[in-house]
Amino acid sequence: MSLKTTVITGATSGIGKETALGLAKKDHALYLLVRNVPKGEALKKDIIAQTGNKNIHVVKCDLADLQSVREAADELNGKLVSINVLINNAGGIFAKKELTKEGFEMTFATNHLGHFLLTLGLMPLLEKGHARVINVSSSAHQMGKPNFDDIQWAHHKYSAWRAYGMAKLYNLYFTKSLAEKYADKGVSSFAVHPGLVKTNFWGGTSGLLNKVMQLLLTPFMISAEEGAKTSIYLATEPGMEAKSCQYFVKSRLKKSSVLSWSEENRNKLWDISKKLVGKIAPAKA
Repeated sequence: MSLKTTVITGATSGIGKETALGLAKKDHALYLLVRNVPKGEALKKDIIAQTGNKNIHVVKCDLADLQSVREAADELNGKLVSINVLINNAGGIFAKKELTKEGFEMTFATNHLGHFLLTLGLMPLLEKGHARVINVSSSAHQMGKPNFDDIQWAHHKYSAWRAYGMAKLYNLYFTKSLAEKYADKGVSSFAVHPGLVKTNFWGGTSGLLNKVMQLLLTPFMISAEEGAKTSIYLATEPGMEAKSCQYFVKSRLKKSSVLSWSEENRNKLWDISKKLVGKIAPAKA
């Protein structure tokens, strides 16, 4: 493949780090969108040392801060001619309800809303690059059930796992909406379940039940390197555009939940997200 320009969020640890390393080995020009810039710079040096690929760049982007997301999109729009791959990899689970400085529930903001704004803010570059947008979701989407009347958990008792399941379901809605709205511009989109990966992700959970679950599940967990393989596959495999809007597990098509195909729900999420992020880069209604 010719040189590809790839933007990835959440690259400083776990699956994101291994995805970035794998794509650097395939000579992709990488733009690492990170919250912690010194950690990003250290990763940049590590990737260059391991791969010899010097086309690695660090851009500050805190997905829990929409102003930071806007600034990152503006920086990339000022530097790049096009983007070929966008990997919305960052995410997290939060044991207690937290709000961003803009008042958004943290799980919703970091797993969906920040990426929604970033993707639409980069859309001119994505269109020029006939890009693939890869959204890292999870099999946890199967336990998600949207409550669009209380998306901020203002009137319901917060549950970390329910909030996470909803957010991962929203990743699928976003994937399908992108495929519908931007296919005629050459943009394709995919959702990924990376697998049950042994990373520090579990640090966001608490309680005896979660500790017991971790102990029980640990023998079945895969490495971050294994977990990155599907994202790398979708970013590099020729001809994947024909499978846009689909859900992939272990680099193969897999059926997502019945609820994930709700056109009504994905349209509601799109409209709510556009309203919440305010004035952004032009996007189709």
